[in-house]
Amino acid sequence: MKAYRIARKPDGPWLNMTPPIRGGVYRPTDTSTDNSDCDDEESSLASSSSSCGDRSSSPSDSTSVTSDCTTVSVDSLVEKVQDEAIIRRRIPSKIVPNHHPTNIAATPSLTRDEYTELAIQQEINDCIKEYPSVDPAVQQDIVRKYRVLHQRVQDEGFYDCPYLEYGKEMARYTTLLVASMTALHFGWYMTSAVFLGLFWHQIMFSAHDAGHGAITHNFKIDTLIGLFVADFCCGLSMGWWKSSHNVHHLITNHPEHDPDIQNVPIFATCPSFFKSIKSSYYDNFVFLWDATAEFLVPYQHYTYYPIMGVARFNLYLLSWLHVLSRKSSSLGGSKAWWIRPTEIVFMICFWFIFGYCLLWRALPTWTIRVAFVLVSHFVTMPLHVQITLSHWGMSTSDLGESESFPQRQLRTTMDVDCPAWLDFIHGGLQFQAVHHLFPRVPRHNLRRLQVLVREFCKETNIPYAILSFADGNRKVLGRLEEVGEQVRFLVTCQKYMAETGESGLH
Repeated sequence: MKAYRIARKPDGPWLNMTPPIRGGVYRPTDTSTDNSDCDDEESSLASSSSSCGDRSSSPSDSTSVTSDCTTVSVDSLVEKVQDEAIIRRRIPSKIVPNHHPTNIAATPSLTRDEYTELAIQQEINDCIKEYPSVDPAVQQDIVRKYRVLHQRVQDEGFYDCPYLEYGKEMARYTTLLVASMTALHFGWYMTSAVFLGLFWHQIMFSAHDAGHGAITHNFKIDTLIGLFVADFCCGLSMGWWKSSHNVHHLITNHPEHDPDIQNVPIFATCPSFFKSIKSSYYDNFVFLWDATAEFLVPYQHYTYYPIMGVARFNLYLLSWLHVLSRKSSSLGGSKAWWIRPTEIVFMICFWFIFGYCLLWRALPTWTIRVAFVLVSHFVTMPLHVQITLSHWGMSTSDLGESESFPQRQLRTTMDVDCPAWLDFIHGGLQFQAVHHLFPRVPRHNLRRLQVLVREFCKETNIPYAILSFADGNRKVLGRLEEVGEQVRFLVTCQKYMAETGESGLH
């Protein structure tokens, strides 16, 4: 890196000074017009208020919408709205989408992009009110207290793996698999499918632990455990999961960066997707907001559970796409070169055992084969619900680069409250907020660690989100319904605009 070093950072915390040109979209300008500020890079660097593509790093400042070499402040958009209630998070609850066009008041109109920016900005405003200030001094104090907490986590042995608990896990996994094979032997095919699905559901919790290096804390050993569990036992690529999941932990719930919430056109968890998001994870692939999304998203709170029931099929596809992609092959030049061929061999073994030996040879008819596949995969639905439960109902706003790691994790993640005897069903995923703060802590230690995290939240004034499983599901469904209502409203206004030439967004 010495060849690229241009200076030394001064001592003390680094305050992010985002250049005004960052993120700008530039096009050739007409030299006859007075757009010198947009052409002058030095002027752009010197002044954030007159530059092209300006986007303030502080969320408390006005967010801007950039088009060519002009910037439009969100504040100016707000002034166009006479009734401020329409930019509340539940916009359609104030405005009836089916309202007859002739009864709409003649007030200043908003375009689709303006409406989206207002909805995004309102969510940012809500977060600013609810959470500690993103002022660097405040956030540095949170970071300091987080480091003190982390030292306590180390000193009190929370990283030590309770291997006896994994012995109990192995006994449960073995019991479920033996029950499935026994039922298969006696011709109880659907019973066998149920136990096989339960086996997949339970054993993937250990793959999650291994993926985080939380079992032995040795890269090679934990990787081998993860590959055996995920690829060989379940047919899912551990490499794909780690590639996706690591990004999810770094920039949780960010629409442009977190692949876990990039599910358009089937699901949209925030208004940001109305603008057609370009994914940084999927190599700038654009999740296009089109007629399909406008048709499906309004019903997403109805399709949520059925799609979660068949979500495993999508994971098979993503797994094979990963092991055959450049992302996986790029490991070939590293010390981890052995991961890709091991994954391919293990996944082929899974499909030979499950696809050929079990489905084709052991089951008598096509009807039973199809039913066996559907039942066994549908039984894993609680795992997919559990994965989405702790994030889809939480904030997706970007409060700027000055927000600390612990605050962002607690703002975008929710814990699920349940009695200790039910922990084996949730597999540690009910402690997602605690897990996101300390990803390598073994899941059997998270319940004890939750006590310290509660104390940390109380000390820093960061709200700690925890709901029961039922309330958490209601929160997620409410969020999906809310975004769906916003889409219905947008579609109604687009139809009105096409008929009259005017916007119905007022």
